[in-house]
Amino acid sequence: MNRILKTSVLAAAVMSVAGVAQAREQINIVGSSTVYPFSSFVAEEFGATTNYPTPVLESTGSGGGMRLFCNGVGEDTPDITNSSRRMKVSEYERCVENGVTDITEVYIGSDGIAFAQSNENDPMPVTLEQIFLAVAAQVPQDGDLVDNPYTNWNQIDESLPDREIVIVGPPTTSGTRDSFEELVMEAASEEFEEYGDEAYSDVRNDGPWVDGGENDNLIVQRLTQDTTAFGVFGYSFLEENDNVLIASDIDGVTPTPESIAKDEYPVARTMFFYIKNQHADEVPVMYEYADMFVSDMMIGENGLLKDIGLIVPTADAVEESQQAVADRTKLELEDLE
Repeated sequence: MNRILKTSVLAAAVMSVAGVAQAREQINIVGSSTVYPFSSFVAEEFGATTNYPTPVLESTGSGGGMRLFCNGVGEDTPDITNSSRRMKVSEYERCVENGVTDITEVYIGSDGIAFAQSNENDPMPVTLEQIFLAVAAQVPQDGDLVDNPYTNWNQIDESLPDREIVIVGPPTTSGTRDSFEELVMEAASEEFEEYGDEAYSDVRNDGPWVDGGENDNLIVQRLTQDTTAFGVFGYSFLEENDNVLIASDIDGVTPTPESIAKDEYPVARTMFFYIKNQHADEVPVMYEYADMFVSDMMIGENGLLKDIGLIVPTADAVEESQQAVADRTKLELEDLE
């Protein structure tokens, strides 16, 4: 074979390999354990009804997913990250520092954070302040802040049972933990003048709070084994396990799809996924997956994800999400501020 022909064959081979690299068909997705069941449902449907392989999903928690997503651009980084809260300004800035400069934010619906226990117990309604006093590292006593002395619920309020405080919740890498700290801890701390002007969210580490890991199913299993414990996790997991668990009313409101959608339940939050548009040439199929996720079939008024616990968006919000995917709308820093 002459040199010119050899060169042509080699060039063709390189172009062929490059073409394969540029057309990866399997999507890599990381992020929130709360969004995971919804994303997994869409991924399975996508793999079953298209000619593309089922996307690879990893439940890393919202914070963990953002770190992986923002590590940079390229095959060794995720294409999409799920989040049970909005991207933080600090995360956006880290993305930009690492070259991830074109991101589309996609809203998929709402969820509530349940405070639940085994249904072998009687219901135990609580307030945000009571949960806070059970969880906070330091609590007010006689006008000062002291290390949390409470070991039993009735020490916080005589109306509560004489029962050991055990709360199994998500770790610091979880979006559920972020939302819990904001919607429960910070909100309740504002009712106590001892914390001054600063919202307080430090969680105690002396035993009553137990990190249950990123997988909310493990927290559910713990509650069925330890009937003294409460768990903190997404409403969808409560709905999936309502044969063994009961939720506490918080501030007099029962967590239901209706109370969460109407923002009446005090611990409700919004959920998203984020697309790395700089992977568009390498993984164009991720937009077909995103189209399916935000389709009326999935998140519309009677969408399939509603059946597994998603509090679906309004019709206008669904249309906005569909348009964001279609237009590859670029997330800007001011959108998050």
